[in-house]
Amino acid sequence: MSDPETDTTPAEAISDEVRHAAKMAKKKAARDKIMAGKSGEKGLVIVHTGSGKGKSSSGFGMILRCIAHEMPCAVVQFIKGAWDTGERRLLTQNFGDLCQFHAMGEGFTWETQDKARDIAAALAGWAKAKELIEDPEIRLVLLDEINIALRYGYLDEAEVLSVLADKPPLTHVVLTGRGASEALIAAADLVTEMTLVKHPFRSGIKAQAGVEF
Repeated sequence: MSDPETDTTPAEAISDEVRHAAKMAKKKAARDKIMAGKSGEKGLVIVHTGSGKGKSSSGFGMILRCIAHEMPCAVVQFIKGAWDTGERRLLTQNFGDLCQFHAMGEGFTWETQDKARDIAAALAGWAKAKELIEDPEIRLVLLDEINIALRYGYLDEAEVLSVLADKPPLTHVVLTGRGASEALIAAADLVTEMTLVKHPFRSGIKAQAGVEF
């Protein structure tokens, strides 16, 4: 007698379950074999770029993971430093013992309208970033929107790449922002490009607390 909800007989349902279990068992065995060949740890250079939303959000997600594992970490913001953001409040008010937060930026270039000031802020941010990256006790450093500072030529990309290449072996460094260069992408261990499909800003909706900041 068939099941009216699925239009299958009990025997057919059991057969389907058996096939599914066998398929999943085969997939697990293949996955386990792949994982068995992975060992050790390495500090990664991670780049989040692209025109889509979520680059900084992903970086802060990793910061929270580090905090959950009681791993010392740090944030250096190169552009958004002047903003009062939710992540800044959360980290400084609740997790200052594990996460250093350095808001070095003063806003986007069209807001400051002062190139010399923007360069000075970027250089100050990079000086702090180098200090944090070179400290082996800090396990992850998030360089938020540094890709923008690099794209505008406010920082020496060759120096940034050199520091990344010589960082402590277990330190992760996350670099976010649009327009990551080919050289930075080539030097990274993990690169994600956020693609813009649809954004409410184009429909006249402004940036909102809890979503953008």
